[in-house]
Amino acid sequence: MNSTLNQLLLAIDSTGSPTHWLTWEEAVTCEVLGKIAYGFGDFEFTFRGGINRATGLISEISLKSILVLNGRSLNPFRNIASIPLTNAALFKRDQICVYCGKGPRGLTRDHIVPLSRGGKDSWLNCCACCSRCNGIKGSRLLEELGWELLYVPYVPTHHEGLVLQNRRILSDQMEILKAVMPKHSRILDRSTLQELK
Repeated sequence: MNSTLNQLLLAIDSTGSPTHWLTWEEAVTCEVLGKIAYGFGDFEFTFRGGINRATGLISEISLKSILVLNGRSLNPFRNIASIPLTNAALFKRDQICVYCGKGPRGLTRDHIVPLSRGGKDSWLNCCACCSRCNGIKGSRLLEELGWELLYVPYVPTHHEGLVLQNRRILSDQMEILKAVMPKHSRILDRSTLQELK
C-alpha cells in the first residue's frame, strides 16, 4: 500500500491551534467541501481520482502536510479526556521506569496503586516500569516497599495527545506541535523526538 495513504495530515484552526489529525480521505473531503482555508508545510501529497467524463482528465487534489481549516475550534482542548491510555502512548510519555530510571527498552505498564488494591487504570495511576521493578513491586503499595516515584504521572494535554496518537509525524508537523506543547512535557525529550522522526 502506498505510504502516502497512511500519512496523517495535521489540522489546525484559524487561530493556529492544532486540533486533530486528518486521514487522507477526511482531508480530501474537507478540500472538496471548501473547509480548508489553505495549507502549508514542507510536504505535499497528491491524490488522484477517476477520469472526468467531460475533459477526459484524471481528477487530482494536492494537499500540504498542515491544513488550516476555516473557522475557530470552540474548544481546542476538547479531546483531553479521550486520549487513549495505551502502552505505546504511556511509554512515550514516561520513557523510563518510574522507580529505577532504566529504559526505554523492556518497559511494562504498572499501576501505582494496584488494581487489586482499588487503583484505577488511568493516566494518573499508571506509569512505565521495567519488568524487574514490576516483578518486585507486585501488588504492593509504594509505602510498603519504601519506594518513591522518580516523576509524577500526569494526563497529557491535547497537544501532547496529538503526538501520542500519531507514529508518523513529519518534521514540519512536529515543529508546530513542539511550539504549543508545555515546556515540562516529558514527550519533548530528545529520544522521543528522534524516535518520532
